[in-house]
Amino acid sequence: MWRGGQIKLSWRTLPALQLMARLSRLTVPGYPHHIIQRGNNRQAIFSSAADYQMLLALLDENAQKFGVALHAYVLMENHFHLLATPTTAEGLPQMMQAVGRRYVRYFNDRQGRSGTLWEGRYRSTLIDADRYLLACMVYIDLNPVRAGLVKEAASYPWSSHAHYVGLRTDKMITPHALFWTLGNTPFSREAAYAELVAHGITPVQQEALTQSALSGWALGDEKFVVNLQKQTNRRLKKTLPGRPARLEKIG
Repeated sequence: MWRGGQIKLSWRTLPALQLMARLSRLTVPGYPHHIIQRGNNRQAIFSSAADYQMLLALLDENAQKFGVALHAYVLMENHFHLLATPTTAEGLPQMMQAVGRRYVRYFNDRQGRSGTLWEGRYRSTLIDADRYLLACMVYIDLNPVRAGLVKEAASYPWSSHAHYVGLRTDKMITPHALFWTLGNTPFSREAAYAELVAHGITPVQQEALTQSALSGWALGDEKFVVNLQKQTNRRLKKTLPGRPARLEKIG
């Protein structure tokens, strides 16, 4: 409140103010980002094979248009995951906005519906490639298996898994440099990646990948976060719980 030209903010007033200021989405060019977009109220966002194909076509078109390298994807009935590296700070938001708007128009026209399709804005964060990139690819590929849709990732048609194990060529995919370190030949890389997927990831890795994308906090060790913080003014990790100090602004 105002007192003699001063704004005094106690610890009691800070939580309300923090809720008013929504955390900006974290996007830094040159880093892989894990992205999740959900249907509103978890409703289905696909009703036919044509719908899946349309979203893939829009992703392909706009990834090229806005300079985003798509490393992996999976399209589920009511949400989808992407792993992508933008070349500019604006590329990923522009791609997601263009894809989201055009797909909603397409889907609404086909279904004779109106209104929103998405559960708010997409969720994303960037990850430490050395520690989490391959784990994130495996996490994405195993989504249909965890959901009980298929017994093995290779049986699901709407993901990038088949590309990485040599079952088909997906022209929209740009493998990350770390994928090339899995072997010296295409066959050895495909076999090594298939083995990674067969082994899966730990529950701790799964939880970390899910929560980091949903919360927007960067996923990596302390050194990674410290180095990344030099490239952005946006806070990268959750502050420790406790009573904030009293703030005072003179005006």
